[in-house]
Amino acid sequence: MIRGIHHVAISTPDLDRLVAFYTDVIGFEPVMETSWSDRPLVDRMVDLSGSAARQVMLRAGNAHLELFEYSAPTPVEARPGRNPADHGYTHLCLDVTDIDAEHARLSANGMTFSSTPPTTEEMGGGPGRLRAIYGRDPDGNIVELQEVLDQSLPFALKDPS
Repeated sequence: MIRGIHHVAISTPDLDRLVAFYTDVIGFEPVMETSWSDRPLVDRMVDLSGSAARQVMLRAGNAHLELFEYSAPTPVEARPGRNPADHGYTHLCLDVTDIDAEHARLSANGMTFSSTPPTTEEMGGGPGRLRAIYGRDPDGNIVELQEVLDQSLPFALKDPS
């Protein structure tokens, strides 16, 4: 039985910089840090040969973000400005309660955004039920900010209380 999504993973050329961004700016908390090299079991799991990396697991609410900095095999740089229409994972979405405040705060902390201000979308049959905007983290990965204004929408996060 699949219970849900546990984490999203990002490979980065600068683990310390990306950890600082997602903890100090976004607000994730570190929950685990490790590294490996010459570990055949890990190589089998990740389907690589001779892998070596540093890894940090971060948490926000019930979701985790796993960050890797591989030193072996030699990573291939991601295409800068990757188009969200390209095949593969396209973005990480953060659910927020005040999108205008988060947009301003993250802009002041170096995150770049595709437009300003955040848009108001018609989702589920009515106007003004969702506000969203795409931005990019320090590595150029797309991060969406989303504020669900109508909690009756089927994809609205439910308060765990």
